[in-house]
Amino acid sequence: MQDDTHSSDGLHGNATYSALLSEIRDGKLLPGDRLRETELADRLGISRTPVREAIRQLEADGLVSHVPRQGASVRSLSYAEVMELYEMRAVLEGAAVRFAVRSASDVEIAELRALNEELLEAGQGTRAFHLNRHFHAQLLNAAKNRFLTKSVQAMQRAMMILGPTTLADSSRFESAVKEHTAVLDALQARDADAAEAAMRHHIETSQRARIKAFRATDALPT
Repeated sequence: MQDDTHSSDGLHGNATYSALLSEIRDGKLLPGDRLRETELADRLGISRTPVREAIRQLEADGLVSHVPRQGASVRSLSYAEVMELYEMRAVLEGAAVRFAVRSASDVEIAELRALNEELLEAGQGTRAFHLNRHFHAQLLNAAKNRFLTKSVQAMQRAMMILGPTTLADSSRFESAVKEHTAVLDALQARDADAAEAAMRHHIETSQRARIKAFRATDALPT
């Protein structure tokens, strides 16, 4: 009976972790927001144990910080950390598309084009955000390097603290789709240098959009 209970707690903990991760990614939980076990347990309709486990996992991911006598809260990134994250994203995703030039099949490239076209048709909104994440995930899969995949996924979790995607801005959405197309054109031409340059340009443009969004809301990190 003890084993069954432990297994159930583990399942609840994983679901709670995923739920809180989604709330951070979607901007429902913002940097500085307190994570009070009792409030979260009541809101999610579960006991405090899986909430406590989920908060510990988020802390291990670097998304949550714990201050003595104050408790856990969503981490706030400094300006330097934001810049460093985007620098690493450019390096890692630039490497991913370079590897994909070598290893992606024609079918995978065609699927990436279909995803980008679907993204354009979706316009702005929740579906577009999911499609964009799926596009980058599929591109990473096409790189076929497990160690790179783990590094990118860890970096992406850290970037969740930044909040919702910059695609919420209409001009950024349109340019992002065009930038994806430039990456895909170089990928299909099997031009590794052009593909990496196009991806780095895509990430750097996203970085500028993020800084602009911070400035517009007076939320630029210090």
